[in-house]
Amino acid sequence: MQTVAHHVVRGLLRRGDFRRLLGTRMSGQFADGVFQASLAGAVLFNPERAATPADVAAGFAILLLPYSLVGPFAGVLLDRWDRRSVLLVANLVRSLQVVGVAGLLATGVGGGWLYLAALTVLAVNRFVLSALSAALPHVAEDGELVTANALTTTLGAVLAVTGAGAALGLLELVGENNAGYGVLAVSSTVGYLAAAGLAGGFARAYLGPDTVEGHARSTVRDVVIGLVAGLRHIAAHPPAVGALAVLTIYRAVYGLTTLATLLLYRNYFESEGFFQSGIVGLGQVLVIGAAGALSAAAITPLMSRRIGKPRWILTLLVLAAITEVTLGPPYELELLLIAAFLIGGVGQAVKVCADTVFQEHVSDAYRGRVFSVSDTLFNLAFVGGLLIGARTLPDNGVSLPVLIGVGIAYLLTAFGYALAARRFSYPP
Repeated sequence: MQTVAHHVVRGLLRRGDFRRLLGTRMSGQFADGVFQASLAGAVLFNPERAATPADVAAGFAILLLPYSLVGPFAGVLLDRWDRRSVLLVANLVRSLQVVGVAGLLATGVGGGWLYLAALTVLAVNRFVLSALSAALPHVAEDGELVTANALTTTLGAVLAVTGAGAALGLLELVGENNAGYGVLAVSSTVGYLAAAGLAGGFARAYLGPDTVEGHARSTVRDVVIGLVAGLRHIAAHPPAVGALAVLTIYRAVYGLTTLATLLLYRNYFESEGFFQSGIVGLGQVLVIGAAGALSAAAITPLMSRRIGKPRWILTLLVLAAITEVTLGPPYELELLLIAAFLIGGVGQAVKVCADTVFQEHVSDAYRGRVFSVSDTLFNLAFVGGLLIGARTLPDNGVSLPVLIGVGIAYLLTAFGYALAARRFSYPP
């Protein structure tokens, strides 16, 4: 089985169109890592600013909730617009937007203006990520989609973490202050411009959509009608509904644990030799989580073929539950990093399986809408988890009841999915 997976990867990488789309994703997500590190560092760890747990959750909500409303509309438009043009123009636009955000960071502007400026970058990012997922079946065969998703989404996530790590390295040179974080933000434009250049190498219409439902107008009414059609298309495919439900619940729980981790590294942990607290310690968490995601990507195609995607998803949910209730309660730096590796792997594997299910069961004419709806729920659930954490977590992030609740949530999700999956029919 492992030989089959390696053969598929080699076949994909021999395709010039696949390499170009992969390069577009990797360049853009490296830049995302740099930009998001500059924004998070400025808000959470900049000594010239201060933020309470409620401020952190509110900041995420302000950024992600309006951005999530863009998602469904982006999906409808991606099923009407040339996806190659979307990738080219969107990367150029967000490179200009980031310059504006960098100016705000450098001059110490915060609050609503900073969140609004960052929101514009994230709104455009919605088009980019949805377009990349919707375009993938145009550069990979149906039987290669599990491996293609594992490879592209995981390398994208790894590059995002690498970008964040590069930003932390650059921070040592520019300083942990307003001006330094502004320099970090503007440096991300290099990756966005590279992504635009790579996307521009595709021929028009090469990445779809192959067909366009109805006429090509993009009025608000048409967008809403198209969105409703996309939701009905999802509802007509139970495997897609099941995958979407698991992904949404996982993301809500992840939002809660993300806030807990931020609080632990900012207010509870103290550096112990190699194991650091503060923003450097969070960088270690990101790197370890990325390693877990990379490992999950390597074994997910094998496991999905051997035991099927439903059983693999169930295994992952149970593993997540065990990880939370065994490695979390001691609240030790070493154990938290192990947990980050495992939870990072679980999240990536679930995302790969869910994306593959959408691609297998959704026609190309609806694919952009389905991925945008998925990403919208992904973000809404994350914000919901953050808000729950803001109400239930103490300032230092230490709460045994919350950890137990997280473990129970994973087990209940596994149980519900097991019952529903009996009626699903998946390709191998």
